[in-house]
Amino acid sequence: MAAIALSVANMKPLGDRVLVKVSESEEKTAGGILLPDTAKEKPQVGEVTAVGPGKRSDDGSRQAMEVKVGDKVLYSKYAGTDVKIGNDDFVLLSEKDILATLS
Repeated sequence: MAAIALSVANMKPLGDRVLVKVSESEEKTAGGILLPDTAKEKPQVGEVTAVGPGKRSDDGSRQAMEVKVGDKVLYSKYAGTDVKIGNDDFVLLSEKDILATLS
């Protein structure tokens, strides 16, 4: 079986899926205590890197996506599928799992 080289450039989410680059987690607390990897929480903030064409409605038309590439978003804690491409962490999730856009 041939290996496939994954890159963000050739990844296109299907339907209402969104590919989000996960922001780095906090390395230390506000008081200056360094956190080990086991104590770090999974980040819930990231930047949209790819967007699918949108969900199909009952009549067959596509519903427009509310987020676009470059948006900073807040998403549900346990939503989506974690994907590692190169050294970067991404999460592939449904648009309904995005809670808010950040400015």
